[in-house]
Amino acid sequence: MKHTTGSIEVVCGSMFSGKTEELIRRLRRATIARQKVQVFKPAIDIRYAAEKVKSHSGSDFAATPVQSAAEILTRLDATTTVVGIDEAQFLDAEIVPIVQSLADRGVRVIIAGLDQNFRGEPFGSMPVLLALAEKVDKLTAICMVCGDPGTRTQRLVNGKPARFNDPVVIVGASEMYESRCRKHHEVPRD
Repeated sequence: MKHTTGSIEVVCGSMFSGKTEELIRRLRRATIARQKVQVFKPAIDIRYAAEKVKSHSGSDFAATPVQSAAEILTRLDATTTVVGIDEAQFLDAEIVPIVQSLADRGVRVIIAGLDQNFRGEPFGSMPVLLALAEKVDKLTAICMVCGDPGTRTQRLVNGKPARFNDPVVIVGASEMYESRCRKHHEVPRD
């Protein structure tokens, strides 16, 4: 079933906020509605399964790993009406015009990703995608220090907050990251 207009939806938030879970929920609903769905994820994300997007709670959906945003276009079936993209912050800047082009062609594009890196700064192309989206949902987790809404991703190195000058991209899960509120998010500077 073709959409009358394309759109961009972004689901963002800190780690453990349910971004991928929400992406999968929307993709399943599109599948139930007999829409042709294709899902893509950065090849760098091999935490759970190479050819699936998988939430921390265990839900999953088949996905195609891509090395670059341009690869989405080369792997896209002409009959696809819904495109899901997980961990979009890891894709190169070309993701922005590609997503715009897909939406302009009538495709519903659903993107999930971190809006901030471990430093609390805007992450990759996510700020631009948020600005261009017709719909944005910012999810929160639970601060692991106080229990308030967790809006930041705290990276841990040997149980201590990562330093500001540490590498921005390190793929991991609960062994390296936890959610924190603004008050308890720490990024020591060297």
